[in-house]
Amino acid sequence: MSYFRENIEKLAGYVPGFQPKGAEVVKLNTNENPYFPSPKAVEAIRNFDTSTLKRYPQPFGDSFCEAAAKVVGVEADNILCTNGGDDLLTICFRCFCDSQRAVAYPGPTYSLYSVLADLQSCKVIEVPFDEHYSLPAEKLIAAKAAMTIVCNPNAPSGSFIEVSQIKELADKLSGKSILLVDEAYADFADDNCVELVKLCDNVIILRSMSKGYSLAGLRFGYAIACKEIIAGLRKVKDSYNVDAISIAAATAAISDQDYFRANVEKVKSERSRLTDALRELGMEVGDSCANFVLAKCNNIDAAKVYDDLAAANIYVRYFRLPGLEDKLRITIGTKEQNDVLTGALKKILP
Repeated sequence: MSYFRENIEKLAGYVPGFQPKGAEVVKLNTNENPYFPSPKAVEAIRNFDTSTLKRYPQPFGDSFCEAAAKVVGVEADNILCTNGGDDLLTICFRCFCDSQRAVAYPGPTYSLYSVLADLQSCKVIEVPFDEHYSLPAEKLIAAKAAMTIVCNPNAPSGSFIEVSQIKELADKLSGKSILLVDEAYADFADDNCVELVKLCDNVIILRSMSKGYSLAGLRFGYAIACKEIIAGLRKVKDSYNVDAISIAAATAAISDQDYFRANVEKVKSERSRLTDALRELGMEVGDSCANFVLAKCNNIDAAKVYDDLAAANIYVRYFRLPGLEDKLRITIGTKEQNDVLTGALKKILP
């Protein structure tokens, strides 16, 4: 006897990245930023007026919306605050998908999409990427899904699809499908799709404060879309889905663009250095536009490399999924962390 709905009973559920403990651990498995968040964000938390905690927070995170709008070049009404990017994904699945309304996306990609689809009893149409992770636009259009998702830069490949191609896809889906562009890693790319919100009424942009802004523990994200879409999403979100302390810290962080850009440049510099080092060790590593790389293991089992690294207290991510069985996703760490990783790989790899 189960009290759960049938689809919940059968659901495997999303498996978050392992969270190892200990100061000696080199943690490169969950795409966190290795550098400290903005001192202004830390100051906002330290100086937070705790007497206000007896009241509910701003329902729509108005102060953050105003600050973010200035940074990304839209109006505050084009912004929706969410409890991390995953909260926005949940809201979108609840808004647009059900047993009669499918979701389509190219894969392999973020594995949470399929879990959220199962929660909604929603049909999944996963269109395989080719070896170059090119956008399979025609197949996505042919899917006739209620919502189409493109993760850009893609996880776990780090590959980037040109904005012009996303725009063409949005135009062809207009009037038929919402196009959700998951830009959780866009801070580390050289371009983004924000301008499409002004041109296309069916585009939603997902942004995260976890990666570029070093606030993964805060759980704060946001949507950018036309005002009509934002108004619809607001109907579905929890009443107070972002807390007062998070609003204060995220607002301070996004307002400190100088610090943010400096941290991003450090990650990008290390990304280039680590990519070269891994290639010299015989791993196949594509160019990444995110804060991680996807490295193919040659002449050795990737799962064994993962286990050997873990035995040395170095944690990366291994996915036992089609197309990924021979690869490791490695978060960009500090210079010291990356050197420890490559030093260990010199002993492990043939």
